Amino acid sequence: MSPAATAQPGITRIGWIGTGVMGASMAGHLCRAGYRLTAFNRTRSKAEGLLAAGACWAATPRAVAEASDMVFSIVGHPRDVREVLLGSEGALAGCRPGSVLIDMTTSEPRLAQEVDAQARPRGVASLDAPVSGGDVGARQATLSIMVGGDPETFQAVLPCFQAMGKTIVRQGPAGSGQHAKMVNQTLIATGMIGVCEALLYAHRAGLDIETVLQSVSGGAAGSWSLANYAPRILANRFDPGFMIEHFIKDLEIVLREAARMELALPGLALAHQLYVSLKAQGEGQRGIHALQLALGRLSGIDWERRSATG
Repeated sequence: MSPAATAQPGITRIGWIGTGVMGASMAGHLCRAGYRLTAFNRTRSKAEGLLAAGACWAATPRAVAEASDMVFSIVGHPRDVREVLLGSEGALAGCRPGSVLIDMTTSEPRLAQEVDAQARPRGVASLDAPVSGGDVGARQATLSIMVGGDPETFQAVLPCFQAMGKTIVRQGPAGSGQHAKMVNQTLIATGMIGVCEALLYAHRAGLDIETVLQSVSGGAAGSWSLANYAPRILANRFDPGFMIEHFIKDLEIVLREAARMELALPGLALAHQLYVSLKAQGEGQRGIHALQLALGRLSGIDWERRSATG
């Protein structure tokens, strides 16, 4: 496998596949850092902001790779990763020796290993690099990036990661980034139950919730989810930074991996079922903090009406 050259603005040609809620912001940081960028998205209109900023359009993921030295992807589901990277018109088919595929989708560890196994014989390197931080982290370039792949490739791509994130850690060989992201999603899922249940308790006890938060947020009970999601929950803002239907996909990956490792995760399984109930009620495109609604219904609390009326 040919070693990848270290990314340099103005020299390294970047390909970007997937310009959704997070991808458009992440790719935009690379444009502003001075990288030449070629983009593809299934819906071209979602890439118009990047094209206006100077990015070029490609008709297929393969065409993106043919015009690029490093190709980043962030799409919806593992099946999408397989299509845009390994399909007949996927990026790998257009890669030259010495190029790099970097998948930033939250996907299956075994798929990341498969991409790596197919890329190596072609002289192409790969990294799995899922992120945490949501839409806010993507916009502010403060994402946590969890990377799987060989150390040399990681160092070559690091300048690009630094344009998009704040905490960038190589976790180990191919698939390790995805495993680390599963740890992240497990923490979020079970932690979100605690945040929502605490707010319900404060409401039912007749406390002023904002006053309670002043007391608990700075102590051992404080967390990123409490600080960032509680204000949205109190304001009835359930628009997605990260959609429930995508989170369900992540939790199902965790549960499959856990089953393969003969690992029992009852808290995660409960969170998964609660999120499935929200999707079944037509709320799959709300943010993951809409878990508040499902838990409220268990106790006969219409949270949105409560918030609207105080």
